[in-house]
Amino acid sequence: MTFSKEFKEALSHLPVKEKDKLLFRLLKKDKILAKRLEFELLSSATVEDERAEMERRIEEQVKLFSNRFYSLGYLNMDIRYLSGEITEHVKVTKDKFGEASLNLLLMKEVLKHNNQHIIDSGSARQFSKLGVALIARTYKILLLIDKLDQDYFMEFEENLQELGWLMGNNPRLMKMCIFIGLDVNWLIQGNIPDDISDHYKHIKAEGYLSARNY
Repeated sequence: MTFSKEFKEALSHLPVKEKDKLLFRLLKKDKILAKRLEFELLSSATVEDERAEMERRIEEQVKLFSNRFYSLGYLNMDIRYLSGEITEHVKVTKDKFGEASLNLLLMKEVLKHNNQHIIDSGSARQFSKLGVALIARTYKILLLIDKLDQDYFMEFEENLQELGWLMGNNPRLMKMCIFIGLDVNWLIQGNIPDDISDHYKHIKAEGYLSARNY
């Protein structure tokens, strides 16, 4: 939403008490904005501190829900929940590096603890939904890394390689990767194609990232 110059000027002339009253009313309806202002104005923690805390939480939570694994459907729900926490962290701290690194960590930890669960599960429908979600998330990670300064890339190489090997060791997931067009060698060799954005747009437009196709 854009605001007219006149509207902005009128707001600037409101009494301070009236502005404060309106601000608190808005903050009650926008949890993310409230948390961002609290982080920027009051927190002694740095973005790196908050990212490290999220890393700890991801590793801890993935172990927890992997140990009590019930089905691929529930696993998918747990991943979405943690993904939401990462999204909130990014919105609050504006941590663009963390958006890539935390999602990469989430993917790596999920497959490290659940590859066998994915291979053994008999539900084709649940696997289709989970598999497409994992591959779509991998593409998202590659796109996020591609947008960052190239100097950061070496900080992702080890986890990218590990994720690539984990995907390669899951025949069920690899079959879907090949069909969709995700080359795990991009991860293993640390070589994101220059046209990754166009490639992603193409496979998405063709409907490859829809679980209905599997």
